[in-house]
Parts: sequence; structure tokens; C-alpha cells
Amino acid sequence: MIRSKTFKQIITGTTLLMLAVNGMAQTGDPVETKKANSNYKPAFAGQTRIGSVKTKTPYSVTVISTELKGPWGLHVLPDGRLLISSKPGTMQILTTDGKIVKTITGFPPVQYAGQGGLLDVNIDPKFTTNRMVYWTFAEPGDGATLAVAKGKLSADETQLENVKVIWEASPRYKGEGQFGSRLVFDKQGNLFVSSGDRQANNIRVKAQDLSTTTGKIIHITTDGKPVAGNPFIGKKGAKPEIYAYGFRNQDGLAINPVTGGLWEVEFGPRGGDEVNLIKPGGNYGWPFVTYGIEYSGDKVYDGIQQKKGTIQPVYYWDPVISPGCMMFYTGNITEWKNNMFIGGLSGQHIARLMIKNNKVVGEERLLEDKNERWRCIATGKDGEIYAATDAGKLYKIAKQ
Repeated sequence: MIRSKTFKQIITGTTLLMLAVNGMAQTGDPVETKKANSNYKPAFAGQTRIGSVKTKTPYSVTVISTELKGPWGLHVLPDGRLLISSKPGTMQILTTDGKIVKTITGFPPVQYAGQGGLLDVNIDPKFTTNRMVYWTFAEPGDGATLAVAKGKLSADETQLENVKVIWEASPRYKGEGQFGSRLVFDKQGNLFVSSGDRQANNIRVKAQDLSTTTGKIIHITTDGKPVAGNPFIGKKGAKPEIYAYGFRNQDGLAINPVTGGLWEVEFGPRGGDEVNLIKPGGNYGWPFVTYGIEYSGDKVYDGIQQKKGTIQPVYYWDPVISPGCMMFYTGNITEWKNNMFIGGLSGQHIARLMIKNNKVVGEERLLEDKNERWRCIATGKDGEIYAATDAGKLYKIAKQ
């Protein structure tokens, strides 16, 4: 007879041991305490409301600039300075102490309204020799669309030269919402582009239509051509630049620096924000498969969360945090290494997700006390985190 521990304690200890062995150890109650919008059940344990973790390393949080105007994209230049895009239609270069040293112009007109404007920014892997900058924007016209452009940064860093639009999403739509629009380079120097569903009921269904490029992840060369080997090349009626489909509004896109996997984070409607590991040719379900509901409270179509032929999110939130950006941390705080950081807009915090074996095993909410909408984030060359907010502030998060 066992007297020193109760049967419940033994079972609990055994369960925790098994969870630890399988990389699923949880150290606290979930960070989310609010009631979910629906009674939908996750497809597997740990898909939502994972146990909490808490950072042990001391770190400082400093506002280093309050002068940004609608920041949206943030990329670290080879010399460590920060290149930040502004929705109204310019970019700026800042030092790591927050000083604006250059303002860059020369961009094509943007539809600066609603969620549109000058959006994400990235630089060519060979930037030090070719000085090429790439960006996404809401392109005006007979209905706006997401476009990708490139140009050469002038020697004095104030102009973009020989600007060319290399890709446009189709169809165009007379709306201001959900362009998606993050840009990521793969190891071969090609571009992944997240293209949002454009939000409205009469166009969001095209996220499932392979003859269109809204609600998709796109894979193109730096000239805007489909990358050889894309999964839908040769498929009748399908756009050859499509890499994966069935997305809502993907404001976060990043490659895991350790595994090489492409990850995405997107807005759900009312509930159902998702983190996805992207597979070539994968169907991620939107708008017919979702853990969210309509803003009205109704089901989204038939209210399906699982369907054969679609890929489940690795993780989801209900209520939403409205994920505005994401990155994998590569800085100098050891316990954060390779963690996913996601900027919450309505959530007004930075979510830190611990990832093991492509599963979320812990969640922490950082900087909740700042009451900010976190729009873009990156790890600097100095190992610090730089993150900008809709209020125009640039924060530095540094190990003490």
C-alpha cells in the first residue's frame, strides 16, 4: 500500500513526466482566462490555451522613438540599422538608439485607407552588392490589389531607383481590408508572399479558388515569376505562383532558422486566430474550416473546424489577439532562442510561444502593461528585439 502519496498525485506526476518527455511540459495555467466565443473543441491536446511559461532572464524595455508614422514593416539592414516602412507611402532608416537618419521616397502611389498602404519591406539577400529593396503595398486602380515591387536604394539612401512592380494579386477588389502582405526570402533567394482574402463575404470564398491569388501564400522569384517546383504548376486553371491556400489575413510570415520550416500567423474572425506550419500545396481551410465565428455571432458557413483534405492549425486563439506580426527570436536571451514572438493588435501584448517538434508547448504574454498595438518586430544584429506599434513608437527589448 502506498501511503506517502495519493493515487491522484501519482497519476498527475506520471502525466507531467510523460508530457515533459514528449516536449509538452506545462508550467502554469493558460494565459487566456476569458470565455471563448464558441464551444468548438480543439482537434488535439495543446492546440489552444497551452500552459503558461514565464521568462526568468531580466530584461529592459525602452521606448527609443515616438516619431514613426504608421509603421508596418521592419527589417534589419546588414550594418544593424533599422529599415521601417510607413503606411502613408515612405520608409525610414533608424539607428538602434531610435534616431531617424534617412527618409526614403520614390514609391508608386498607394491606396492609403483602411488596412491598405505601404506595407511590408525586405531586402535582397545580396543587398550589400545590389542594394535591392522589396516591398508590398495596396495598389490603387479599378479596385485595389496587393502588389510586390522592388527598387534600388540610392547611394545617399533617400530614393528608390528603377522601381518595378513584379507581382499583383488577382482579382482586384473595391475594398480596404485584409491585404495580408508579409515578404520572406527562402534559402534560394526567392520570395514567399502572404496575400490576404480581402475580407468581404463576396470575395473571401476565393481563398479556396486556385484561379485567384487572394487568400494564398505565393512563391515567386525576384522577377515575379513562379518558382520552379511550385505545387500547382501544370494544374489546369491554377495560378502557378500559388504555394498554399485557404487563408484569411496573414500578417505574420517567418522561416524557422533551425528547421527551415515556413510558418504563418493569421487573423480569425471572432475567435480562431491561427498559427500554421506551411506545407507546399496545403489547403488551410478558410473560409469553410475555422475555429472562429462571424462577428454577428453566427457560424461561418457550416461551422466546420475539421475537414478531410485541410490542414489543422498548429495553434489557435479564442478570443483573438489579432496577430499583426511574427518572428523567430535569434538574440542573446538563451531561454527565448528559437521561440516565436507574435505582436498582438487587439490583444495589446507580444505573445511568446515555445515551439518543440513543431508544436506549441508554452505561452507567455509580454509587455501587456504598455497597452500597445504591436505591428512589426525583428531581432537586431545586436541581439535585442525591436518592435513598433500603431501609435508610432519604437521599442527596444534588451537583456539586462
